[in-house]
Amino acid sequence: MLLEICANSYQSALNAQQGGAHRIELCSELAVGGITPSHGLIKQVIRAITIPVFVLIRPRSGDFYYSEDEFEIMKSDIEFCKEIGCAGIVSGILHSDNCIDLKRTQELIEISKPLDFTFHRAFDCVTNPIEELHNLASIGVKRILTSGTKATAEEGFSILKDLLNQQINDFVIMPGSGVNIHNIQLFKQAGFSEIHTSASTKVTQTSSPLGFGTSHQTVSDTAIIQQLVTSIQHA
Repeated sequence: MLLEICANSYQSALNAQQGGAHRIELCSELAVGGITPSHGLIKQVIRAITIPVFVLIRPRSGDFYYSEDEFEIMKSDIEFCKEIGCAGIVSGILHSDNCIDLKRTQELIEISKPLDFTFHRAFDCVTNPIEELHNLASIGVKRILTSGTKATAEEGFSILKDLLNQQINDFVIMPGSGVNIHNIQLFKQAGFSEIHTSASTKVTQTSSPLGFGTSHQTVSDTAIIQQLVTSIQHA
């Protein structure tokens, strides 16, 4: 089983590699579900670590229905990731009714080539996951990061299994959200080949009289990652 760590900072990326993770998804602002990291952060992480770096392409928080201007920003960010040496792109677009926007998602896939492409947890907003899985496979998607349309992957386990049981050639269903040392074996034993987690802990922060620093900063924890790697390697 491959362990992907959702790294929300430079330190998280370093900790992921040190802990033995096989790949990272680099993003910023996990508190809002993640947005595209800055170009400076991407550059620094690419220089510092040797494991594959996938980058989240999501121009803002909120829904996954984007204006044409936002779509252009996404395409520009993908081009930058290709130039700088990233290994993959994590993205996706929905229509306003939460069906997958296959046309614009396929355009992102084409721009991303030859990089790997993961359709992210926008998938968890759809109403017919099996149908949308086949739709994504038809446009060249090979991996979906999903919690099985529930708040956590453990809660969505039965739907995740249904997706896995579609047995589309070379397609990866990668469970994510709430994956930890206590439940990771559930997914390994069920036959999932990849797993996604932030493996994070809260960082102590000083507060400001203006209210800055009131939200918790988190960092991927090397010790937790090591435990996860050990669990999937030896059980």
